[in-house]
Amino acid sequence: MGIGATVIRIFTNVFEITIYMFLFWWSAPFREEYLGYTTLGFAWYVWILCMIADHNFYWHHRLAHNIRFIWAAHLPHHSGRKFNLTISILTGWFITFIKPIYWMWMPLVGFEPIMIATALIINSFYQFFLHSQLVPSLGWYEKIFNTPYVHVVHHSSNTEYLDRNHGGILVIWDKLYGTWQEPIKGVKAHFGISHDPDTHNPVTHNLFEYQEIWRDMKKSPKWKDKFMYAFGPPGWSHDGSTMTSRQLQDQLAQERATAGKANVKRPPVAMAS
Repeated sequence: MGIGATVIRIFTNVFEITIYMFLFWWSAPFREEYLGYTTLGFAWYVWILCMIADHNFYWHHRLAHNIRFIWAAHLPHHSGRKFNLTISILTGWFITFIKPIYWMWMPLVGFEPIMIATALIINSFYQFFLHSQLVPSLGWYEKIFNTPYVHVVHHSSNTEYLDRNHGGILVIWDKLYGTWQEPIKGVKAHFGISHDPDTHNPVTHNLFEYQEIWRDMKKSPKWKDKFMYAFGPPGWSHDGSTMTSRQLQDQLAQERATAGKANVKRPPVAMAS
């Protein structure tokens, strides 16, 4: 999987940086006329702003978990049944065609293309080391920054952990947008995906969810249902035969609330004399 992703990435990287350079120079006259500058330059604070564009990664990552067509491209990264550094190179082959879209606004406002590319490389290197279970909680550090201890939650298939902790370098986005989840004491993380092709064939892992989308689209004659099967959240179904992560979490919360009420001891009832 990693070899295939690397080969594809060689070509998409060239295309990606070319697009950034084109957008940067094409929009330069507009910036000069309406904003009074042609480039934001390479000052230290611009570098910081460029790195904070980790916000781009958050939304790329979150949408990859909430739009099934994109999830089909991201799913191979979550298909590993164990969680270690090899997961870092377990990358879908098609996600690289989608990911650059989220950074295209940056050259338009004047961020230098080489700066954007450097920030993306730093982001990728940082995330490589997140895929480990050997690092304990780092305390105050993970109040702001992502760590392996926190990222375990994101890769867990437990209902409580689904679609949580999407941040790349920073976790403040998850806390800001309500997708943050602390590791829960006593909840053992389970890895892998619920709908697994049960094969080590990398081609199958990159294609099978698209095949499943096509099969599901044929289940209903309604165009709205077909659209939702392709672009709705993973697990959506027109007949309720499968559930989204939010529906599963709501169901779990309801079951626990019901069990909690059943365990509450009722006060003794006073008998009439």
